[in-house]
Amino acid sequence: MKFTPTPLPGLTLIQLEPRGDDRGFFVEAFHQEQFGLNGIQVRFVQDNHSRSSQGVLRGLHAQLNHPQGKLVRVLSGEIYDVALDGRPDSPAFGRWFGAPLSAADFKMIYIPPGFFHGFCVTSPAAEVEYKCTDYYHPEDEVGILWNDPELKITWPLDQPVLSPKDRAFPAFREVKPRLEVYRQNKK
Repeated sequence: MKFTPTPLPGLTLIQLEPRGDDRGFFVEAFHQEQFGLNGIQVRFVQDNHSRSSQGVLRGLHAQLNHPQGKLVRVLSGEIYDVALDGRPDSPAFGRWFGAPLSAADFKMIYIPPGFFHGFCVTSPAAEVEYKCTDYYHPEDEVGILWNDPELKITWPLDQPVLSPKDRAFPAFREVKPRLEVYRQNKK
């Protein structure tokens, strides 16, 4: 595994190293010791798997009192993955990073707790699996509108397919005051 830091503190791209032959391939997708040696101390408690059609955009999601770190990888197809730093005490607060991830490139991304996460499907369909450091608590979920003009996220599509929940999310400026909980939970 090769770990590459992004411009946002803690957000890390991970290049897997598949070994293959005429039978197929084998890849080690998580190795706790290697992650730790690269500054990612995690304990995963939940795995999620989604399948979406081309043009579907999921996000931007986070949890306030139960923030989830996520290790995201694509099992089939391709996505454009976006992480937005929602940690008020971070020097990158309010900044985002996006990267294409696909089953063919064997890249993953580690998103620390306190980030908002979203992705859109750029292939005919995609299956995405992500490990989480905390359980899903629907009552704790908070979201930001995918095309908030303040954030200027450069998505590779203009008219995504959204769930009613994702379509109704507020702007980042409306969510900012609620994010102080991250700072308070650190004390």
